[in-house]
Formats: sequence, C-alpha cells, structure tokens
Amino acid sequence: MPTLRLVLGDQLSDNLSSLTDWAAGDLVLMAEVADEAAYVPHHKQKLAMVFAAMRRFAERLTARGIAVRYVRLDDPANSGALTSEALRELAGGGFERLVVTEAGEWRLAQAFEDLKLTSPVPVDVRPDTRFICSRPQFEAWTEGRSELRMEFFYRVMRRATGLLMDGDKPAGGQWNFDHENRKRLPKGVRPPDRLVIPPAEDVREVLAMVTARFPDNFGSLETFGWATSHEEAERLLDHFIADILPSFGDWQDAMKGGAPFLWHARLSAAINIGLLDALEVCRRAEAAYRAGLVPIASAEGFIRQILGWREYVRGVYWLAGPDYLARNALAADRRLPEFYWSAETEMACVRDVVTMTARHAYAHHIQRLMVTGNLALLLGVHPDEVNLWYMSVYVDAFEWVEAPNTHGMALFADGGLMASKPYAASGAYISRMSDYCGGCAYDVAQKRGEGACPFNRLYWAFLIRNRARLKDNPRLAMPYRTLAKMGADEAEILADAEAARVMLGATLREVD
Repeated sequence: MPTLRLVLGDQLSDNLSSLTDWAAGDLVLMAEVADEAAYVPHHKQKLAMVFAAMRRFAERLTARGIAVRYVRLDDPANSGALTSEALRELAGGGFERLVVTEAGEWRLAQAFEDLKLTSPVPVDVRPDTRFICSRPQFEAWTEGRSELRMEFFYRVMRRATGLLMDGDKPAGGQWNFDHENRKRLPKGVRPPDRLVIPPAEDVREVLAMVTARFPDNFGSLETFGWATSHEEAERLLDHFIADILPSFGDWQDAMKGGAPFLWHARLSAAINIGLLDALEVCRRAEAAYRAGLVPIASAEGFIRQILGWREYVRGVYWLAGPDYLARNALAADRRLPEFYWSAETEMACVRDVVTMTARHAYAHHIQRLMVTGNLALLLGVHPDEVNLWYMSVYVDAFEWVEAPNTHGMALFADGGLMASKPYAASGAYISRMSDYCGGCAYDVAQKRGEGACPFNRLYWAFLIRNRARLKDNPRLAMPYRTLAKMGADEAEILADAEAARVMLGATLREVD
C-alpha cells in the first residue's frame, strides 16, 4: 500500500527526509491552512512568499513525476489545520502510513505527537536532515558545559565540515574576524544595487489573495521581491556571492537611514523555507574566498552567521524545551509601544527601522538587536509582546530561529542561556554605527531630560533596576563601576527613565 507524505510550508527542499524513499503510488500532501497563516499576524510579504513558494514547489514535485494533493487556503473543504488535513486524506483509506519531516517549532511538534494518537495508520516523524548539526549532535556538544557559547560551537562546526580550514588550522590564522566587521559606513560610500525579482503572474495571484484575505496584517506588498522558487533563490545567491559578499565583512554591522539591505544577503528567508541548502551556501562563500574573489573577513563573517549562529540558535531552541518563551528573567512588565507597529515616533533610528520593516519585511541583525531589541530591553517590555512583534513582522521569522534571537539575545529573558550579557547600549552605539542621530529630534549627547536621546535616559536606569540580577555578571563589571563612580542621584535617574518610558508608551502591562 502507498504512503502519504505531508510536506510543510518551510520544507520546500528536494532532499527532504520525508521524500527520500518516495515510491510510485505514494502521494504528497501540501496544504495552505488557516492555523499556520494566523497563529501570529504574519507580515503580508511572509504569507505571500510562503504560499507562492509552496505552490511552485508542488509544481516542481509534479514535474518530477511525484503525485501531489495540494489544498489551497480558499478550498471550501479545507479544515484549517495540517493535522486535520492529513486525517481528512487518510480517512479515505488506501495508505499504509503517514510520513512527515519533523516540524521546526514545538507547537507543531506536539501536534504531530497528538496526531499519532488519532491517526488510523502509523505516523513516521523523521529528523530534519537539512541542518548541518543534528539535534542529537548539538545535545552531545552541550553535555558537561556550564555555558553554551556560540564561538566554541562554531569552532566545532568548522572542524566538522572543513569550512575555512587549512588542515587543522583556521584559514587566515584565526577563527573569526569579528573585529574587522564593525566599521561604520563612511560618507560617500554607496550601498550596491540589488537584484530585483519582479513577481510573475502566479506570484501576483498569491499577492492578490493575501491582500484580500489579510488586509489588516502588518506591512505592505508593494515592494515584494522575495525568491519563491529554487531558481530564483539561486539567482539571488549568485548575485550576492559575485556582487555583494566582497564588501560584506567591512560593513555588516553598519546602519544607514533609508538603506534596508546594505551588504546583507537577503537569503535567510530562502534558506529557512528550504529553497537553498545552508551548507551549500557556505561552500559557495568559501569557494569565492579560495578563488581570491572575496576577502577572508567577508567570507568568514558570512559563514559564521549560518554555520555558527543559525545552527546554534536552532540547537538552543530545541534544547531549551517548549517552556522557553515562558521565561522572564528580568521581570519585564511593560507594554510594547504602539510605534513598533506604526513607525510614528520622533526617534529617527526606530522610525527608519520600523518603516523599512513594514515596506520590506526585513531589517538586518544589528537593526533588530541594537535598535528595536535594545529599546525593548531598556524599556522593560514584557517578552510576550516583543516575541509576538518579531514573529509578526519579518519574512524569515520562524520560531526556532526567532525565539532564541529575540527572547535570549535581545531581551536576556532566558537569564543568559543564549547570551553572556544583556545587549544594552546607550545612544552612543547608535551614533557610532549609523547616520541616524544627525537628523533625530532627540540629542544623542544629552544624558537626561525631555530632549535627550531615549536610549541615554533608559540605559543607566536599566542597570539600576536590574542590579540584583546582573551585578555579578563579569561582562557588566565595567558599566557598574562607572555607575558607582558617577555619583549620580539614582532616584533622579530612575524618575527620568520612568518619564521616558511613559512618554514612549511603555506603560505597565495589565496582569492576567
């Protein structure tokens, strides 16, 4: 008897484990369902990208001679959930088993466990072999470690894959070139032109569907240009390696008003839904370095984001367990300001990042961490509200990758499982790494008072509020010594910060 094979919207890979032993007579089931479209209010561009890519992958499978049952969102018989769609297909009989590759989120993983109890046939949940480090391998690496620092994991992965290795030594003589990747963008340096992929007719059909069915979701579809097929993703990769990567290392941490991409790859979404293979992307970057086309700092910095960071956060997500997002180590209790959705704020950096996020469903890692994330941290916004925002506004946001980055890295809500310290910073960091402050309504040189940069007003108060929790952190020893030497009136600092929190709309959150 044949096998029913369920393929999810972020599993659009030819080498998917649930498809490796496909045989004649088997059926692949793919379904656009309300549960996945609405469990958070996804950015319109994310919905459009996933739906369009799913439809194109179904066509790709059909062209390979694989039978596909594809259920569209507007199908009158659509039950609205992946598991119930699988049960609906199984109800007709004729299948000996259901095969699926493990889901990327705890929510769906539990749904598949529940499905095993109600399915009329055995359910085979297979490991997702598309990641470079398996979940068991990551768990083995963590055994006996008091701290799970990405840098040490990254070195293990370099040795395991051979990427950027010269024998048993790292290429270029050092493991990372992070100190060379923190340059401010000089005046007069123009970001490169980017490859634009205009939506084809089938993609425009999806854009119209999203516009009609999700009119109130965050963001605009006007600038949609994400890869929705393997061929388009390969074009973006080719463009990045040839035209963007050579200068990526210098300015990967830089920010510039009105420049949404700078030298960043725009490949994360395609990798996360399976249109590109992560290891192959790394090998392409290494090959460009070996050929003398890309400097080591650029190749290493890019590979580190995938081989190191991406694999690491996925490992942390599964290791931490399904209750990870319930942690609130800093007892944050404020509401997320409305301008995170509207961009209506006089803070130039936040306004620019939120505006670009609405227009492009994208902001690069420093904008996410040190602008919107840093502000939420300093304001003390409750993790639930911040996590919901990040999941709702970015095209590449899937919980396995977004939760550790937001909950752990940006908010320190996990108490240090992800990061060795909170990534809190005053306005001086924004000023150093961007051109935002020159045109801002607030004065980045002013420490307190209504005209001062809110980052400045909030920074020292954050350290004071959390002294009991953070004072013994060795990486915060210097700012706490500075605070002690300031001799400032802490009550005055706290009062000024509270005025800033209220002014920005970070009021106390209602307690359930």
